[in-house]
Amino acid sequence: MQAQSDSPPATDRTELAKMVIALFDHWQLATDDALSLLGLATSNRALLGRYRKGEPLAASRDLLERVGILLGIHKALRLLFPDNRALAYAWMCQPNRAFNGMTPTAVIRQWGFPGLLMVRSYLDKARGK
Repeated sequence: MQAQSDSPPATDRTELAKMVIALFDHWQLATDDALSLLGLATSNRALLGRYRKGEPLAASRDLLERVGILLGIHKALRLLFPDNRALAYAWMCQPNRAFNGMTPTAVIRQWGFPGLLMVRSYLDKARGK
């Protein structure tokens, strides 16, 4: 009997990689910030490059959860700023009073996964969710 994997198939992970790389491009994130948001070491630059070239995301629960939250952040921003795409894309790199003047990206870099959840929670509250 073959063990079943809880991770999505490689084709789905390839699509997720394309989406998150496109998102990082829209947000104009530095490579180190992108790696940090994915929970990867800054020495892992080559892996980010492979994702950019179409390699599927690793079948890591942490990585896949982070990507899901990042895509949720993107969706929340698009819903909050439906008529201002530039603001929706710039928001992650703008200082925010709610985060003591830190950018949401800096919050995630400093706090890791809990920081990712803090940013997502803040946006959900802003949306009245």
